[in-house]
Amino acid sequence: MANKVQRYDAVIVGGGHNGLTCAAYLAKAGRRVLVLEKRHVLGGAAVSEEVFPGFTFSVCSYVVSLLRPEIIHELDLPRHGLEIIPLDASFTPLPNGDSICRWGDKEKTYKELARFSKRDAEFYPQFGKRMTRLCQFVRPILDMVAPRPTSLRPSELLELLGLGKRFADLGEDDAFWKSKLMTMSAVDYLRNFFETEPLVATMAVSGIIGTFLGVRSPGTAYVLLHHYMGEIDGAMRSWGFARGGTGMVSLSIARAAEEAGAEIRTEAGVAEILIRDGEAYGVVLEGGEEIQAGTVISGCDPHRTFLKLCDQKELDEGFVESVQRYRMRGSSGKVNLALDAVPEFTARPGVGPHLMGDIAVAPSVDYLEQAYDEAKYGHYSKRPYLNIVLPSLVDPSVAPPGKHVLSAFVQYAPYQLADGLDWDSERDAFGETVIDTIEEYAPSIRKHILHKQVLTPLDLERQFGLTEGNIFHGELSLSQLFFLRPVPGWAQYSTPIKSLYLCASGTHPGGGVMGAPGRLAARKIIADWQREL
Repeated sequence: MANKVQRYDAVIVGGGHNGLTCAAYLAKAGRRVLVLEKRHVLGGAAVSEEVFPGFTFSVCSYVVSLLRPEIIHELDLPRHGLEIIPLDASFTPLPNGDSICRWGDKEKTYKELARFSKRDAEFYPQFGKRMTRLCQFVRPILDMVAPRPTSLRPSELLELLGLGKRFADLGEDDAFWKSKLMTMSAVDYLRNFFETEPLVATMAVSGIIGTFLGVRSPGTAYVLLHHYMGEIDGAMRSWGFARGGTGMVSLSIARAAEEAGAEIRTEAGVAEILIRDGEAYGVVLEGGEEIQAGTVISGCDPHRTFLKLCDQKELDEGFVESVQRYRMRGSSGKVNLALDAVPEFTARPGVGPHLMGDIAVAPSVDYLEQAYDEAKYGHYSKRPYLNIVLPSLVDPSVAPPGKHVLSAFVQYAPYQLADGLDWDSERDAFGETVIDTIEEYAPSIRKHILHKQVLTPLDLERQFGLTEGNIFHGELSLSQLFFLRPVPGWAQYSTPIKSLYLCASGTHPGGGVMGAPGRLAARKIIADWQREL
């Protein structure tokens, strides 16, 4: 007797944090929802895994800040296990044995910066206030479905008028700097305010995360602002660790979704989205099982969704070309180390609070640009930008007693290597390059390494479904934001295939452990369902 085909109101492809967020809101609306995750563990790139016995890593995404406070409140995530530990320091060791550290404490930061420039120390709080005002302008945009600029619908026209009014209300000075942010490089923007080279370099790296651009490339100033919008418990520009690893963000959302009635399956990879007469009606799993649904929602990136999971004969040729032009261009990797002790940094010996935040290997703008120059020609950086964290210092649950975990985000690591090289043969050398770079600042690092995990862009694609290893499901460049993300005319989560939607970082407002795309997609889908009644 043949198995009965199961049918749901909605099936979500991918159990990343955005797919889970979308599921939670749809389930809270009373719909029968199924989430399908290919891997054995939920979270997508926001995942915690015990990679080595006793050592739990935030394998990909490693800090929390952009997660929308509305989602935390509406899904009651603390009750479902989410606890965020604020980061209090941003430490930059320098090759000459000096260092610079920014703290949550304003007075401590002033003293640090004044060693390099009294002018910078005095202006730093003012810069923070200016950026906060600009963030307050952008923040509501993160919580709205991007209106279509060509629409004649009254609701969308009102939203566009509202955006224009809010820009006008910024005031002449803030409007001027907002315009600069949208057009300048991170370095050029920051040099309007600061003269201390390592300070400019360390702050500028926020403008290149998730992009194949250099800190001097136009457009990176906006990406800096995107990463500046961190908020924890109402504190602006804040970053933190999720206790238990970043996967606890995803797991807390999953628990909220299941409590609301959603069903979640792991080890259930989707092979194909079923489409008939221009309408999605279900999916086929890799094992051949067919699942039908009134609505199909993809938590995968636009390339994977339309170029691999959909039959392209069902899509307009112009739309397919637009998706193909949507830039992925992975540029980063990750190295995770299990340690038997905390490595000491020459610039600031000892295990102190300076190691309990993030550690940036970004000593100068030229250092960062050289790292980018190598990547432009298809080589991973011999001395890369690293963002290092030691979460076990503030969360002992992620390592055995007396042991520690270290995660290093690495840029640049281009997906496409030159000279006939491939990542399978270069993985070990890439990992050694990262350790060599750390060793320049923390000479004892090698003797403390018990285990290492090296993730190249190819590994990010294979293991986590991130096309070309792009951590944001597509670059956060100005040509791929707001009503242009992922392609013009289709930035409202719906697609040319009826009943097929997108809900992940390849849609507005973009990447990061934010949850906003999943929440906004759910709002759009629920509104469409209500119109169909």
